[in-house]
Amino acid sequence: MTAPVRIPPRPGNGDSTPVTKVQTVMVAPDEDGMRVDRFLTSRFPGLNFVRVQSMIRKGELRVDGGRIKANSRLEAGQTVRVPPLRIEMDGPPRRDHGGDIKTRDFLKSITLFEDDDMMVLNKPMGLAVQGGSGTTRHIDGMLDEITDKNGQRARLVHRLDKDTAGCLLIAKTRFAASELTKTFRTRSAQKIYWALVAGVPKVRQGRVSTYLAKDEEAEAKHEAKMKVADHGEDGAQHALTYYAVLEKAAKICAWVSLKPVTGRTHQLRAHMEHIGHPIIGDAKYFDRDDWALPPGLQNKLHLLARRIRVPHPRTGKIVDATAPLPPHMAQSWAVLSFDAGRYDPIDDAPED
Repeated sequence: MTAPVRIPPRPGNGDSTPVTKVQTVMVAPDEDGMRVDRFLTSRFPGLNFVRVQSMIRKGELRVDGGRIKANSRLEAGQTVRVPPLRIEMDGPPRRDHGGDIKTRDFLKSITLFEDDDMMVLNKPMGLAVQGGSGTTRHIDGMLDEITDKNGQRARLVHRLDKDTAGCLLIAKTRFAASELTKTFRTRSAQKIYWALVAGVPKVRQGRVSTYLAKDEEAEAKHEAKMKVADHGEDGAQHALTYYAVLEKAAKICAWVSLKPVTGRTHQLRAHMEHIGHPIIGDAKYFDRDDWALPPGLQNKLHLLARRIRVPHPRTGKIVDATAPLPPHMAQSWAVLSFDAGRYDPIDDAPED
């Protein structure tokens, strides 16, 4: 890793924060395939999410001399030009001693699986995965408290929406991050979600195959939302989801299991809305005016990242983690007399 070169502040400006010079760093072999935004937060732990996105959007960051998007993936051997940084201003410094005991205890309390290379967290509903405008408490920031013996910081492998609860995969070393990222790119990781939807799909087991693109009207209002798009439409990407109805409450609502083959933004939420059965509590995609929330159910997003199965980055053995129902969904299951221990037929759905 290239160490930052510090420049003392100019006399008289009243700012004692050290500033780095322009740096050119090379992507290491074990960083091959990393997203450029994750690469930056790995190399410069003091940087916060907003600053990273800003420098990429403004073109201040260059890869092999050219501009790049935040979700672009780097290749070993590429050179990354990093502009001057005030790291202590951009984000809180990493703790050298002691750390935040409460944060470490909290992460331990929501850990479903952990070893030297990786961990699976049971992310609570309402807790953001990454920071953003007005968001100060998030999983990515908490990962500052998890470092290995070489000082490598734990890092995110994928994302969950803020109001989606359940399995979140974390890499604890750069090697694991590289391997697990490749696993997600090659679709070797299997994810299963549970949702409670309005109405009952007529086809009890099926697939939803569409193209999804950003909703421009929502974007104009600074809202993140996806829409079903036509093939060839600007920004449209193919999205494929398998689903199975596990139980139903008359014609009012249904418990569905979902297996996303692709991993598009808001894919499951947009797909269930597309087939006329939006997820209960989904403020962005719920559009059923003819439907009323049953008594005893909370109007919160009923979507759980129930299970994740992924080859271990070092041994290749399957790591299989399952998250329990969050409190609001457990309450709904009890009210509707659903049996959370029943067989899930989505296990037999195709992988592509």
